[in-house]
Amino acid sequence: MNTILITGCSSGFGLEIAKHFLDRDWNVIATMRTPRADVLPASPRLRILPLDVSDERSIRAAIDAAGPIDVLVNNAGIGLLGAVEGISMTKVREIFETNTFGTIAMTQAVLPHMRERKSGVVINVTSSVTLKSLPLLAVYTGSKMAVNGFTESLALELAPFGVRAHVVLPGRAPGTRFAENAGPRMEGNIPESYAGLAAAVFENFKDVSQVTHARDVAEAVWQAATDPAAPVRIPAGEDAKAWAAGA
Repeated sequence: MNTILITGCSSGFGLEIAKHFLDRDWNVIATMRTPRADVLPASPRLRILPLDVSDERSIRAAIDAAGPIDVLVNNAGIGLLGAVEGISMTKVREIFETNTFGTIAMTQAVLPHMRERKSGVVINVTSSVTLKSLPLLAVYTGSKMAVNGFTESLALELAPFGVRAHVVLPGRAPGTRFAENAGPRMEGNIPESYAGLAAAVFENFKDVSQVTHARDVAEAVWQAATDPAAPVRIPAGEDAKAWAAGA
């Protein structure tokens, strides 16, 4: 029976991915900064572990506790919206520490075993904003673009060992708590000079004619995990697929 480790499972995409794989009889290791047993159905195939991807000791402890992993899903991430001029470097570093460096650190932690076994899959969840530039998302987009490039190069160097790497690109998902969780980091990010631009951006957010649902991301991750012929880049969600087609 295959084992998958997913980061950032307390809500949103990570939670739905964990449920999706549990329903298909996989062993699931769901990791969270603050573990909660009540968000997932009880199962002998489920383990919930604490993990902060920005903490090297936390990563080592989680990997040691997890044991052999067939699929790693780097889903943990944090959002940030604001004008570059108004964002402190402390916030910039926080975004890259989790979204970019955390993804790389988790990948490094599982690769030795995957390489030795000559099997395994690394799946990195980024964003469709890397397909279409949007205002007030420069820092967040930069953190995710870095992961796209990292993953595509990684796929080439792992191929000789029978290990695959993929990137899943979700669109905007108003049904998740992603924007809500990003709220505290937005304070002070939009100087008065950018107020008009910000108002237009927020108005566009009201359009929900094309959005991504958490199940779309879970299905894309399933494709990456189970289909050896899956492309390196997999858009997830109606809006993400439309942007990918026009990219």
